[in-house]
Amino acid sequence: MFDHERAMKIRTGKGGLFLPGLCVILQLGAASEAGGAVAALQQAESVAETRALTPSDVARIRSVGEIAIRPDGSAIAYTRSVPREPGRDESGPPWSQLHVVSFDGSADRRLVTGPVNISQISWSPDGAFLSFLARREGDDRVSIYIIPAELGESRRLYQHETDVESYDWRPDGRALSFVAGRPLPEDIDKLRQKGFNQEVYEEDWLGKGLFVLELPNGPGGAAGAMRELEGLPGQPWQAVWSPDGLRLLTDLSPTPLIDDRYMFRRLHVVDATSGAVLVKIANPGKLGEFGWSPDGGTIAMIAAADINDPREGRLVVADADGGELQDLLPDLEAHVAGFQFDPSGRIVYLADIGVGSRVGRVRRDGRDDEVIFEGSDPVIDAISLGDRGRRLALVAESPAMPRELFAMSTDRRSQPQRLSDSNPWLAEVSLAEQEIVSWTASDGLEIEGLLIHPLERSDGGSAPTIVVVHGGPEAHFKNGWLTRYSYPGQMAAARGYAVLYPNYRGSTGRGVAFSKADQGDGVGAEFEDVLAGVDHLIARGVSDPERIGITGGSYGGYFTAWGATRYSDRFAAGVMFVGISDQLSKTGTSDIPKEMELVHWLTNPYDEPDLFLERSPIMYVKQAQTPLLILHGKDDPRVNPGQSRELYRGIKMMTDTPVRLVLYPGEGHGNRRAAAQYDYSLRMLRWFDWFLKEGRSDLPPWRIDYGLEPEVM
Repeated sequence: MFDHERAMKIRTGKGGLFLPGLCVILQLGAASEAGGAVAALQQAESVAETRALTPSDVARIRSVGEIAIRPDGSAIAYTRSVPREPGRDESGPPWSQLHVVSFDGSADRRLVTGPVNISQISWSPDGAFLSFLARREGDDRVSIYIIPAELGESRRLYQHETDVESYDWRPDGRALSFVAGRPLPEDIDKLRQKGFNQEVYEEDWLGKGLFVLELPNGPGGAAGAMRELEGLPGQPWQAVWSPDGLRLLTDLSPTPLIDDRYMFRRLHVVDATSGAVLVKIANPGKLGEFGWSPDGGTIAMIAAADINDPREGRLVVADADGGELQDLLPDLEAHVAGFQFDPSGRIVYLADIGVGSRVGRVRRDGRDDEVIFEGSDPVIDAISLGDRGRRLALVAESPAMPRELFAMSTDRRSQPQRLSDSNPWLAEVSLAEQEIVSWTASDGLEIEGLLIHPLERSDGGSAPTIVVVHGGPEAHFKNGWLTRYSYPGQMAAARGYAVLYPNYRGSTGRGVAFSKADQGDGVGAEFEDVLAGVDHLIARGVSDPERIGITGGSYGGYFTAWGATRYSDRFAAGVMFVGISDQLSKTGTSDIPKEMELVHWLTNPYDEPDLFLERSPIMYVKQAQTPLLILHGKDDPRVNPGQSRELYRGIKMMTDTPVRLVLYPGEGHGNRRAAAQYDYSLRMLRWFDWFLKEGRSDLPPWRIDYGLEPEVM
């Protein structure tokens, strides 16, 4: 069989070179396994030289996005994210292209490629057609497209007067439900054309509607009549057909505002003809995926444990006619991330456990929970179930591999088989060792994280170290691919840095209690967890205590600002992205004030202003000694760019500490465009090099050398 442990040793320079871009398919037969191992080693030996990962490499990484297995399990549709080339292509987000591969990996077809953005891929119930959402040439709106599974061209099935946001096939294939926004009223549109374009904040929103599109001749025929289900008591986001095709399960929020979507979506069963509400499901707090059992008698969902649970992650069922909710896995200290029913009514689920993952299967009454696959290399990000519950498509990643497509059977003796290789050029790149690490916090709580070692140590001693803090805080780092435009990862390791990714208390992957452990105590014990992780690496001899940097975005940016002010004596450089500096003004300018109150602080700054001031980095600017690079999207609705301006101005006025503010026009809560992402990577790495490796005390030049050829400039 393929010796993964040996391959990891090869990757870290112990006897050869690991080829992270090599497409390795794990076969069940011994002969196939041996042949795959020999092929892998032969290819490794054939590579004479490798090189380190660079920012320009990161800018071109492709990855698998959505997956959908054909109902009979014979093929898997998937999308591949294809970045635009900074400086050459028109700057924008990556393209999302459509592929189909056979379950055994023997044939991979490109169905829709080029400058296109495919989303919400789905097979028709009979498996004869593949559908998706896209806005293609000639379209005024995001529309529903369809393409034959075997041979044929894609065609637009239906274009609504506004963008279609989600859709679902009726089980007989003769209708679709879909959600779309309402158009701007004609009278208001005319006024706006005359210059009356004022915005009435959080009041002049346009609602959403739930619609049914008839397909009288089935998936391959023309669209028929369309009707709206009127009178719904809220704003729909998705809708799923019942097995009998008579009901729809939909999530309704009071308004389309993001805070309501996060915190107050509740499930309703509605009549598919009239829209009348038949059943209300009292799911508490945040809501994830939901669906019907094959017999239509049970509704399953991924839900929060209560209104104060920071993240939906419990696998919950309820009777379709109403009744109490039941947590099927009450003792699981993890977060369920996805599920699907098999034809027998059992639920196949995906759970994030620590830095790894589990694919399991449980009966709808909670009995007979069994593990199909569990591990931390690779880690599973998504699943899709087919062939009467016997075959699975998966998206997986590893320390040496961005997201790729895998397949496996649900037989517990099976292992995931890799089907895609989106970045074959990674075979030319030497990657640093990635290690799962743990340490004990000051109160005895065990904290887990991931450490990327320096690719090479110039003196064999302790290394400059960058701490990367995730946002949320209801999120976590997996033992997967940890390098992207704003995560230095392997880019920094190639320059001699150690890079620590801590999963501090408040992170997901360890159950409800752990994710609630930081509530009401922002940058309190959770920040001490990070400091304890740094101390652990210093004690191990990995990290140089005089050369510690910190970076992160959103809540991770909050940590960075806190480290650069309140704990400035611990950090020699910081890079803050879309971060928080003033908790009072943040609440008043964010689009998620209720989420902040209910799942983060359990109070608000109007009731307890002293707490929010005391936990605001802006209050500690006088003691800021850490050179700080601040970056922010100018159109961020989540964390207003004023947060960055406040901190920049405070440090600038009250200290001589190097500080720089970079704003990205047209970007929101994170950079989506290729040029903005590439610029970010270069600025981040230069900032750390300047202050951590070179020990400079002045500001680096504000201009960036993008390495573009003269004709591109």
